[in-house]
Amino acid sequence: MDKSERVSAKTPSSGDEFKDVIKGLIKLSMLVIFLGYVFVWILMPTLIYRTKWLPVMRTEFGFSTYFGLAGLTLFMLMFPMLLLACLGCLYLHLKKQKTNNHLIREKATGRGVLAAMRRPMLVKGPLGIVSLTELIFLAMFVALLLWNFFVYLRNAFPLITPQSAAKLHQKIWQAKLEAMAIRIGLVGNACLAFLFIPVVRGSSLLPVIGRTSESSIKYHIWLGHLVMTIFTVHGLCFVAYWASMHEISQMVTWSKTEMSNVAGEIALLSGLVMWATSYPSIRRRFFEVFFYSHYLYIVFMFFYVLHVGIAFCFIVFPGFYMFMVDRFLRLLQSRDNVRLLYARVLPSNTVELTFSKAKELMYNPTSTLFVNIPSISKLQWHPFTITSSSNLEAETLSIVIKSEGKWSTKLYQMLSSSDHTDRTLSVSVEGPYGPVSTDFLRHDSLVMVSGGSGITPFISIIRDLIAMSHTTSEIPKITLVCAFKKASDIAMLDLILPTSGLELSSDLNIQIEAFITKDNEPRNEETQKIRTLWFKPSPSDQLISAILGPNSWLWLGAILSSSFIIFLIVVGVMTRYYIYPIDQNKSKYNAASRSILYLLVLCVSIMVTSGAAVLWNKKKYNVESSKQVKNVDVPSPTLSPSSWTDREIESTPHESLVQCTNLHFGERPDLKRILLDTKGSSVGVMVCGPKKMRQEVAKICSSGLAENLHFESISFSW
Repeated sequence: MDKSERVSAKTPSSGDEFKDVIKGLIKLSMLVIFLGYVFVWILMPTLIYRTKWLPVMRTEFGFSTYFGLAGLTLFMLMFPMLLLACLGCLYLHLKKQKTNNHLIREKATGRGVLAAMRRPMLVKGPLGIVSLTELIFLAMFVALLLWNFFVYLRNAFPLITPQSAAKLHQKIWQAKLEAMAIRIGLVGNACLAFLFIPVVRGSSLLPVIGRTSESSIKYHIWLGHLVMTIFTVHGLCFVAYWASMHEISQMVTWSKTEMSNVAGEIALLSGLVMWATSYPSIRRRFFEVFFYSHYLYIVFMFFYVLHVGIAFCFIVFPGFYMFMVDRFLRLLQSRDNVRLLYARVLPSNTVELTFSKAKELMYNPTSTLFVNIPSISKLQWHPFTITSSSNLEAETLSIVIKSEGKWSTKLYQMLSSSDHTDRTLSVSVEGPYGPVSTDFLRHDSLVMVSGGSGITPFISIIRDLIAMSHTTSEIPKITLVCAFKKASDIAMLDLILPTSGLELSSDLNIQIEAFITKDNEPRNEETQKIRTLWFKPSPSDQLISAILGPNSWLWLGAILSSSFIIFLIVVGVMTRYYIYPIDQNKSKYNAASRSILYLLVLCVSIMVTSGAAVLWNKKKYNVESSKQVKNVDVPSPTLSPSSWTDREIESTPHESLVQCTNLHFGERPDLKRILLDTKGSSVGVMVCGPKKMRQEVAKICSSGLAENLHFESISFSW
């Protein structure tokens, strides 16, 4: 393709313009719905809501013979969020159809309000690296919590009089303590309503605002701390109240028609265990303890439902509903073993695993794949950055695993000690998960700063830019700054190019600055060449493919909407003809039984719709690919780490990278000089590595010394 053809490819068609209009309308609708949803949260604690809105809505929904008291929260707070998720699916489907046109992008500028809001505002501290936008939204959320708490108390305390307290055999301060304990619990529900949204890997809400589940983990951590702090205070206030009333026996009561105290205590205890094991000092030293204890979220949510009742639960259920759909889809995908083609064992205690994938599976750079190897651990799943590019390698997918923890060390020892050329290894995967689109081409230059295994997401970016360089001449200048501890780690650079033959485009301008911090001179690594282990495929092994096929966003929207409709129909019939004749909206029916019935219907509706969607897509797209058993002809790598220090090598595609690589022994990179010397009106700065490195790069980008620096942290060490 010549340059004239490349330029013509950038012209948007009328069809693209129409899709842009539709996407704009969808995004505007989502914004209006979300603002309305937030407005309800703001209005809920006020007297206007309780005296004017609530009676009318209870008449419409609350006393329905089809949904009972749950109808109010079901349609007012759960339905809008699920509608948002379905609209997000439609928006992402339209956006995905346009991802092939990478070039229709506005150039980023270093000035303006939006650019300033994206820059890091806080670099050090308990919140990590936080932009001004994130800080504003965090402050707004905390303000919402405080608003709810103080308005609830302002409306409740005037109703507490000596006469009303005397009727319940209370003192004034005891009545206020009880009222405050209840309102604290209500405030905690606002945090719980959003707690699960950041950890929905296949979320349709996060990509709409340019986030992924990996980049949103910190929001889940913030919300988790808030939830457990508020609910712990809620529980302690009630314990203090019961002790002052000499009613400590209330702690072991389980009311059939009202809130169960025992269920609330079990939920709180399970939450405290998760909270305690999630602190960094425990999570990093005892990852298995953290990993397994987090499964207590099932206990927490189940007993939370039994504690507050199903009618109240729909206030916080939307995020959990989307999480359950995502979790079941992941379960279905993880049941199959995938076909592992070969592994490359590097002398730097690193292995690269290459799998077969379906041709129609497309993913973007920095995507992650969750891997389970039953021979090491049947329960543990670990995320790894995909280093391959779906635009370069249509039938293979690669990940790189650095031996740093117990699980990865066992894998490396297993593969490095193997003398077999043909062997089998059962592997299950979930994903890939990643950004819906990338915007690397909006920058004039890209500076990628990595430390150790942090180079892996940048390998995928470079490979994707190599693919783009064959279709466009507008590739940003690439500067890769990588820091390694030992000379043997230089072998990681051999992974930048795929093992298949590849010619680099003349339009690709790449410079690699490799720093080896602990070794002062290169070592002779000729005896430690990269070893390739080929695996014997099993007939039952499947190709890695999208669980819901190429149109996964449309199918996800169909699952969310259809499962919710089925749930409404079944619950409506069950309430009208079974529960209502017994209850008649007078709280006579067993509350725990009602909650369990609703949860059962909810789970079954999700399982039926998700299972049907997966089976349909397997039948339509994956039957032929799942039976595909062919060897991908990939030549065995012959390069060794020494090739990066010996410039007299055979002419190969890797030679061009060797020639543009500068090795620095016994020193650390001067990041400030490198970043400030980078030319271009817009410089994209990405960093992935140790915490101090991320903080240093963020500090430079936020210092204001250069207006053209745009910071983006790519970190998986949360």
